[in-house]
Amino acid sequence: MATVNDAALIEPAPVPVIFGIPQTPGVRTIMLSVGAAITIAIMVGIWMWSQAPDYRVLFSNFNDRDGGAIVASLQQLNIPYKYSDGGSAILVPANQVHDARLKLASQGLPKGGNVGFELMENQKLGISQFLEQVNFQRALEGELARSIQAVSAVQTARVHLAIPKASVFVREQQKPTASVLLNLYPSRVLDQQQVSAIIHLVASSIPELSAKNVTIVDQNGNLLSDPSKQNANPNLDPTQLKYVQEYQMGVVKKIESIISPIVGAQNVRAEASADIDFSRTEQAAEIYRPNTPPEATSIRSQQTSESYGKSTAASGVPGALSNQPPAPATAPLTAPATAASSAAASAAAAPALTQKDATINYEVDKTIKYTQQGMGGLKRLSVAVVVNYKSETDKNGKVTTRPLTDVEKNQITDLAREAMGFSKERGDTLNVVNTPFAAPEKVVSEDIPLWKQADVIQTAKEFGKYLIGILAMFYIFRTYLKPTLNKITGKDQEKTEAQKEKEKEQIALEKSQEEADDEDGAIVEIESRVDAQGRKQLSSYEINMDMAKQLAASDPKIVANVIKTWVSNE
Repeated sequence: MATVNDAALIEPAPVPVIFGIPQTPGVRTIMLSVGAAITIAIMVGIWMWSQAPDYRVLFSNFNDRDGGAIVASLQQLNIPYKYSDGGSAILVPANQVHDARLKLASQGLPKGGNVGFELMENQKLGISQFLEQVNFQRALEGELARSIQAVSAVQTARVHLAIPKASVFVREQQKPTASVLLNLYPSRVLDQQQVSAIIHLVASSIPELSAKNVTIVDQNGNLLSDPSKQNANPNLDPTQLKYVQEYQMGVVKKIESIISPIVGAQNVRAEASADIDFSRTEQAAEIYRPNTPPEATSIRSQQTSESYGKSTAASGVPGALSNQPPAPATAPLTAPATAASSAAASAAAAPALTQKDATINYEVDKTIKYTQQGMGGLKRLSVAVVVNYKSETDKNGKVTTRPLTDVEKNQITDLAREAMGFSKERGDTLNVVNTPFAAPEKVVSEDIPLWKQADVIQTAKEFGKYLIGILAMFYIFRTYLKPTLNKITGKDQEKTEAQKEKEKEQIALEKSQEEADDEDGAIVEIESRVDAQGRKQLSSYEINMDMAKQLAASDPKIVANVIKTWVSNE
């Protein structure tokens, strides 16, 4: 019954108060949730601090107008950004670079300093012809600048056009001119072929603009379109040099591929030097051979003419009598012949005249020859081949080297000649040398200590960063958060009460062991058990009363012994 009285006299434990707030179960739950949220926020903050975002270049080398427009758009899109050290580039987080570029491209950014034909879209009604011509020229200059900036080595470009007014007088007409200013990337240059391409690009875009009226200057003031530079080395064509190199490499590859199976891939080296003629030659020849054999002649045409006639011309000494035409012939029958009749008879008896003409045209022996020699003809080829000594292994496994015999060297020489296409008429040369190759020098790698290696140092830095973060979070949790959580959950009070109960139980056990016998010890054990059960259930008075009644009903002797012990202690 004493147990019941003691249980009734025990007051309920007071409710702990922290910061003036009673720690009821609901308040404890709320404060526990708030503490957990604060803890998670601190941990996330430390993790984000240790994981600094990696910024990458979004745009660089932009003008002030485009820079302001880009920054304004990034602010509207809620994309974090910062500038580079020199302020020449805008940086954004690496995971947002591509998205930001696409979003800005949809807005037409960056526009660049050049305006194109979009300038003609917003012309006002009633604009003058002069302003319209100026806008057209600005648009044309901007379009040309954009086209030139497409070249990989060109960073920015500006085009100035001087287009004269049209005139009806031919003598007063002027040709247009153009000037181009190029800003090249650092350590980049333009070769003459690229400069010529830009010149022809500009010249082809303006009517009646010739290539010689286009001037190109770089950012350093160098005249790139100098005609003297363009014509200084007309034979040095990059395509021609590349062709020569490829031809030489092809010859070397053929020689090494045919000799390698004999001496080994690492035991032969070859080099070729080709003299290639890139000149274009055209020749026309017409050959005549007048002394043609008679049997080989051919007649083109033949013409023959023949004429017959009698001599009617007067003969004798020129005079009146001798130049008379002949009289008609009369047969002298009875009369004697006179002088006149004698002359006529003699004229009639004169012989007739015959004339023959023959013309023969023979074919002339003529040869017309046209010869055109293409570019890239081989004029001369020189090849040098070096062959290593031949390695042999004896029965004992010892490797020895020996020079090639004359027969082996001749075989290699013949194979190299066939592979290179040797021509004696062309003046080709081939030199084969047999000599031992020098052994490659062994590179002694310097052993760098582990703690001096760059990758190890970088790994240690990364590990140290995470370790410091973890230690900082553990310190904050151990020092500040854990005591607060214990106070909120009431674990400190429970520990204090449990410690006091343990001390009381220990004292009671020591006294019971000294004063009581085995039965008293059993009684004390039962008492401590009952007392412990009762103290754990101080919050319910009815439960304690039920336990006391049950104990008294089950074993009255034990209850009596307990009361006797209490009386003796008092």
